[in-house]
Amino acid sequence: MYSLTIRREAEADIPAIRELTSRAFVGKPYSKQREAQIVESLRDADALTLSFIVVKGPDVAGHVGAAPVEISDGTPNWYFVGPISVAPEHQGEGVGSLLMERALAELRELGAGGAVALGDPNYYGRFGLANVPDLVYPEYDPQYFMALPLADDAVPTGEVRFPLGFRA
Repeated sequence: MYSLTIRREAEADIPAIRELTSRAFVGKPYSKQREAQIVESLRDADALTLSFIVVKGPDVAGHVGAAPVEISDGTPNWYFVGPISVAPEHQGEGVGSLLMERALAELRELGAGGAVALGDPNYYGRFGLANVPDLVYPEYDPQYFMALPLADDAVPTGEVRFPLGFRA
C-alpha cells in the first residue's frame, strides 16, 4: 500500500499533470473538458501562484493550482483554486481533499483575502466554499461558481475576472 505525498510540482511532472487532468473531468456536468489547457495556459502565462501534486507510489495521482483573480469592486488578494484534478483510479482516496486543504492553507499563509472555484458544489462545499449571489463569474453557470473568504468574513461584490490564459 502506497502512502500519499504532496509536494510542489516540478518541470518533470508537467506531462503527467496534463495527462491526469485530461482524464479527471471526463463526463463531469460542470466541465467543458478544457481543464488541462487551463493549467497549461496559466503555467505559460506565469500566473500560477502555487501548483501542487500528490504522488502515490510511482503515480502522479492529483494536481491543484491557484492563480490570482481580479474583482470588479477592486478587492485585492483573491485567488482561483483549481482545477483540482484527481486521476480516476485514485478518486475517493483523499487525494482531492489533501490538495484542497493544502491550497487553502498556502493561500492563508500568503495573506489571501479569499478563494473562488468552479466545479461541483457538493465537493467544494465540504471546504466552506459556497455560491455567493453578489460575486459572479458571468461566463459560467452560477451554480458551479463558489467563493470562500480566507482573511475575514467579507465577500466582495461584482464580477470576477480570471488571469490571462484562463478560458473555462
